[in-house]
Amino acid sequence: MKFMTIVKTRETGAHPSPALIEKIGKLGEEAAKKGVMVGMGGLLPTAVGARARLANGKITVTDGPFTEAKEIIGGYAIYDVASKQEAVEWTRKFLEAHIGLWPQDLEVEVRQMMDDPSNGC
Repeated sequence: MKFMTIVKTRETGAHPSPALIEKIGKLGEEAAKKGVMVGMGGLLPTAVGARARLANGKITVTDGPFTEAKEIIGGYAIYDVASKQEAVEWTRKFLEAHIGLWPQDLEVEVRQMMDDPSNGC
């Protein structure tokens, strides 16, 4: 079963410290050694992004930053694990790595990915 974890935070312009980057890197290495890490990464600020929207049959594209957003997606990880509980445990380890090294609150959404769209999962 594959799960994507989606890291949500406020966009403050703060950059992760080298110590935090090292801890997250080690966690990713541990997950890769166990064969459960599919991929992970942080995202750059919304100022260098764009948002595409389909509404009423019309596509619009807006360049960032998105000042109206209260929270943004700051990063992601994809795990191939046996259960949702295992994905949640990796998420817990990710959040623990931030304690004392990241000055703001984080929320991580854990979502199962569709492996076979024809059967709904």
